[in-house]
Amino acid sequence: MKIAFTTSDKVHINAHFGSAKEIDVYEISDKGYEFLETLSFDGDLKQDGNEDKVTPKLEALADCKIVYVAAIGGSAAARLIKKGVTPVKARSEEEEIAEILNKLVQTLKGNPPPWLRKALQAKPQSFEDELEEEATV
Repeated sequence: MKIAFTTSDKVHINAHFGSAKEIDVYEISDKGYEFLETLSFDGDLKQDGNEDKVTPKLEALADCKIVYVAAIGGSAAARLIKKGVTPVKARSEEEEIAEILNKLVQTLKGNPPPWLRKALQAKPQSFEDELEEEATV
């Protein structure tokens, strides 16, 4: 599965989703992880409520399951979720990408928590599917 990180230094999760100039994408599995690419964005990316600036990011991240961010606006988060991408806020801007990747590999080897299992699903669930799943748990 593909996971993305908003970063300004390729080490930490330290960029706001809307104003991030770069998003690093990794492939991850229970066997390990591999860097795939850096998605670069330019133009007016200031944190100003301009919703059009996130559209190219939403399209570029369509095949990712999770995107880790330092911060994200509510509407951008909702648009990601609608596309089947789960936004996750880093605990701090000092949190390192490699640390998260290593923890995720270990988690995938074991029993992933419900939020991660949901993120791993091939397509976003409908409300009816979620109700059915809750009823069987």
